[in-house]
Amino acid sequence: MWTPKTLWLAGALTAALALSTPAFAADEAVAVLKDPDGKEVGKVTLVAVPSGVLLAVDLTAVPPGDHGFHIHAVGKCEAPDFKSAGGHFNPEEDEHGLMNEAGPHAGDMPNIHVPETGKLRIEVLNQMVSLGGLLDEDGSAVVIHEGPDDYVSDPAGDAGPRIACGVIEAKAPPIAPAHLK
Repeated sequence: MWTPKTLWLAGALTAALALSTPAFAADEAVAVLKDPDGKEVGKVTLVAVPSGVLLAVDLTAVPPGDHGFHIHAVGKCEAPDFKSAGGHFNPEEDEHGLMNEAGPHAGDMPNIHVPETGKLRIEVLNQMVSLGGLLDEDGSAVVIHEGPDDYVSDPAGDAGPRIACGVIEAKAPPIAPAHLK
């Protein structure tokens, strides 16, 4: 039975918990990669770490070979060319290329090499971005290009057409079990 004392204690406990719970800030996101036909070809899980963002790449059906691998500035992946994703993520307005003295773009990353199986699992650390920056108002996307990035040519490394794209979306925090609500 609820007494004034138990109601007061319940209210005080609720207030204390509410004030001590931090607001949700994304510390993990995911980009589901699709080809121009809309077929899922893999995913990239992005995790905020103290030194940037760790990208766990899990490809399942990408053409074999070397491919440019970038974060693009807009969270849109409209087929067939994925140009809706804009250029490389580049908030500092640097020049393109990991080997360019005036670069790189924050979204520039090393090429990936996909074996004959079309499957690849790797992790890439990008120290030039934050998850909060990637999840800004217009979002961002992970893009795989047809050919390798030459790490120098401006604006995009001469990597060719975009063959896969995935919008980076924050993963929601786990939902508490019903008995804890």
